[in-house]
Amino acid sequence: MSDAAHAGRIGPNAVIRLAEALDTIESKAVTKRLFTAAGLGDYVDALPQAMVPEDDVTLLHRRLRSDLGHGRATTVSWIAGQRTADYLLANRIPKPVQRMLKLLPRRLAAFILLRAIGAHAWTFAGTSRFTWTMGRPVTLSFEDCPLCRGDRAAAPCCSYYAATFERLFRTLINADAAVAETACIAAGDDACRFEIGY
Repeated sequence: MSDAAHAGRIGPNAVIRLAEALDTIESKAVTKRLFTAAGLGDYVDALPQAMVPEDDVTLLHRRLRSDLGHGRATTVSWIAGQRTADYLLANRIPKPVQRMLKLLPRRLAAFILLRAIGAHAWTFAGTSRFTWTMGRPVTLSFEDCPLCRGDRAAAPCCSYYAATFERLFRTLINADAAVAETACIAAGDDACRFEIGY
């Protein structure tokens, strides 16, 4: 499927896993209140099973930060990102491919994984421009990131993506892999950037 066919839409994990994380860390009542305040109350009763408008994801993450504050919102987003990676490992990345990546030299395995992530960026980046660069560390970048677009924050706030990438790299490349968000458009940078040490 082409990027153009899904412009402005993001996979439902960005909503489903955030709801699960809120239910677990906060409560179902907080989840319902937060989703309703974001104008997305219908998702609480029937979580999406198909691509969702990226504006819904933007509104949801903005509301999460405004209602819970930076610290709690970061924790919820991180857990949601880990759950998203777990879903991808269980349902989207074939087990033979996972076994192969674990056997390959790390740099080659990282390159293969990043090519696959880049090829499927339409499922998580929406209309933002996602790019990656090999190196030590690997660098990932989102121009006009949907998680923090139009928001302001004192520190980087896209922990959902950071957690997803970290879980994938720790599971498939190196158990000691670590991801840090080094720039964020909400903090005044020109793009959201992540560095992956592996």
